[in-house]
Amino acid sequence: MAVNHKLMWLLIVFLGILFLSTEISAMPSFARQTGLACSSCHVQSFGPNLTPTGRNFKLNGYTARGNTDSRMKYIPPISAMVRGSYTHTQSGQPGGAADRYGANDNATIDEASVFYAGRIFSKAGAFVQGTYGGVDDKWELDNADIRIADNSTIRGQHFVYGISTNNSPTVSDLWNTTPVWGFPYASSDLAPTPAAGALIESLGSQVVGATAYMMWNNLLYIEAGGYTSLPKNIQTGINTFDAEQNRINGGAPYWRLALQNDWNGHYGAVGAFGMQADVNPQRIRGAGTDSFYDYGFDATYQYLANLAHIYELNLTYIREQRDMNASAALGLAEKKNGSLDTVRIRAGYTYKQTYGLSLFYAQTTGTTDNIIYSSGDPISGSRTGKPDSQSFTAELSYTPFGKSTSTLSTLANLRLAVQYVHNFQFNGSYRNYDGFGRNAVGNDALYLNGWLAF
Repeated sequence: MAVNHKLMWLLIVFLGILFLSTEISAMPSFARQTGLACSSCHVQSFGPNLTPTGRNFKLNGYTARGNTDSRMKYIPPISAMVRGSYTHTQSGQPGGAADRYGANDNATIDEASVFYAGRIFSKAGAFVQGTYGGVDDKWELDNADIRIADNSTIRGQHFVYGISTNNSPTVSDLWNTTPVWGFPYASSDLAPTPAAGALIESLGSQVVGATAYMMWNNLLYIEAGGYTSLPKNIQTGINTFDAEQNRINGGAPYWRLALQNDWNGHYGAVGAFGMQADVNPQRIRGAGTDSFYDYGFDATYQYLANLAHIYELNLTYIREQRDMNASAALGLAEKKNGSLDTVRIRAGYTYKQTYGLSLFYAQTTGTTDNIIYSSGDPISGSRTGKPDSQSFTAELSYTPFGKSTSTLSTLANLRLAVQYVHNFQFNGSYRNYDGFGRNAVGNDALYLNGWLAF
């Protein structure tokens, strides 16, 4: 067992006290502001997965108010969250799963966060998260989305429009199919993860950007804007600096389109999104730039006609085209041109917005590159130089509170989950994928986690 034993026991005792108390409810500051139980905005009464009500609340800038205790208006929209976990992998990780942790069977505080989450003034609101990561043992600025929004009706056509200033492509998105808010909503920092990923998924908290958006007649959503890398001194100040991270050269345009409709409780949405960026690889200047073209397609279905039985299906496909001219010149890539394809499919069932089952398939394939992917390191490397990985995840979750009948619904909420990840392929192959004898199934992980928000 790893460090943080006392913290884990304190968390367990605290959760036990909560269970023995009456009833408690997802971001409590939002609930206090609107007077709505978390189950109104969240499919499972907790977490990122939104209902149409939750999407509209975000679309309108986190500003909506409802019937609340008059004293609540004097309470600032501050909330906090803590998530603790236990991770077991089929094969241990020699040298430790991370600094200060053992080879296997590790318990930790994954994260502790403080949020400003809610209304700033009548047309402006924010979701800003500062997080302590227990595995990395540091505080950093996490997700940030500050909005100004309004609405109007022109010749019978209703428009909601606004501006978002944020620190990650897709953090402003309304659907749970894009990188920031997609499934899994929580995963272990102490289990190996595939090396390959699209640029659009890796820029969180290292960039700043602004997007303008519009929803027409609750049907057509359009968003467009751009991002640029934060200066090194700012990244250092918010603890997100990574010396090997690509640096955006200039600006990177981002766009998002979606169509949605609700047919008497059958909600559906289809969309597309994309980003183009020229980057200095590993922040190295003087050798030109690499160019990344990311575009994705997504679809969402939710059956919400009977809230006792909610069914969901989410589909995401991301294609990344790479022109690695600078990396090839610097010896950081074997090939000047390459691509990466990512597919994610999730099916979910929720009973009484309390018990949840998610089944999730993820696949990444792409161009072989014996420099980018063959690090030569145990566990994280690739013997074949291929980025190909394939996995299946099953998760059971339990959210006992957050319903309209919860007597303390605006004060706290809790989610408990057990997750198992099985790897069919990892970093290019199934057997001896890293060249040091490790098989893909050795990274299969059992992950138990508990979230508490208050």
